[in-house]
Amino acid sequence: MAVPSDEHERTLAFAEIAFQQIRALRLPASPRNFEIWYQYGTGHSPGLNRAINDTLAEKGTLQEADIERIYKAYLSPNSATDRIDNVGSRMTAEITQVLATIDAATGSATHYSASLADASKKLQGASDNLGGDGLALRAVIERLIAGAKEMESSNRALEARLSASREEISQLQQSLAIARGESLTDPLTKLANRKFFDGEIERAIADAKAVCEPLALLMCDVDHFKTFNDRFGHLTGDQVLRLVAVSLKQIVKGQNIVARYGGEEFVIALPKTALGAAITVAEQIRRAVMSKELMKRSSGERLGHVTISIGVASLRPTDSPQSLIDRADACLYAAKRGGRNQVIGECDINAKGTALRAAAARIA
Repeated sequence: MAVPSDEHERTLAFAEIAFQQIRALRLPASPRNFEIWYQYGTGHSPGLNRAINDTLAEKGTLQEADIERIYKAYLSPNSATDRIDNVGSRMTAEITQVLATIDAATGSATHYSASLADASKKLQGASDNLGGDGLALRAVIERLIAGAKEMESSNRALEARLSASREEISQLQQSLAIARGESLTDPLTKLANRKFFDGEIERAIADAKAVCEPLALLMCDVDHFKTFNDRFGHLTGDQVLRLVAVSLKQIVKGQNIVARYGGEEFVIALPKTALGAAITVAEQIRRAVMSKELMKRSSGERLGHVTISIGVASLRPTDSPQSLIDRADACLYAAKRGGRNQVIGECDINAKGTALRAAAARIA
């Protein structure tokens, strides 16, 4: 497809290329997929284009795992910050080596200068016997001493500049680490955000499969959240989300992963945790949230108790992150359909045919 020169037409053409590829490969028209194919159309990232072309040549299509891999490698903000961080680390190491070399050279120059000064003193005592030759030799040595001191001074100045550069790189790396942390944190609840969770659940599943250990996933949703927003306003809605987040932090600790999944939904991954133990944790969370009473800060008015519904699923050998999330979400939906303020695990769904059919219909 030819790309027009006009900027408006150019961007529309790139967008059309993206949609054509999404339609041709029957991929979800998600923002991430659109971003990947838009970049593909512009050709601004040759590495991304090669990765896509090689994958299509090998498989004939792009699976979810392929898209995730390509996105992380070429478009994810984390990949850029990781590359910057790696460059900073290499520069720091190089500067450290140069500083060590300069330090050794400065020490040698200092020793050389001292040796020349000692020779000059000895010549001073013998100058009467050596006559004009002694004076000439002393003059040469003094010039050498002056040169050595100048070299020593230059080395010290260079060392100071490099030390300042190393400190600046260190500060930039710290700022980068802070920025990376902020990009992976939900600003309202201070929990991890969806981006962080997507990366962590993939690693957690791979680790669990590698050593044949259990892993459980909890999907939580605030009951009647829209009602809180409509009746009391968005500030109160934000307070509800922070209240739930505090309860999650109190119950879930250690290597477990807690994140705000989106809107009023939260997700928790529990490595090394079987389904029964995960349901127990979910019950503790549900009770902890229900025990807290919501109050309007401006007036002190009591607004009642908040409740949540939770779905719990456990990892299967054939699971991908999405299939595990889908089953936990199906259990959550069954909890909502069953009256809210309850925990439903896969074992409960399997025991209730109607709940299983309703949840499966939602996934389909």
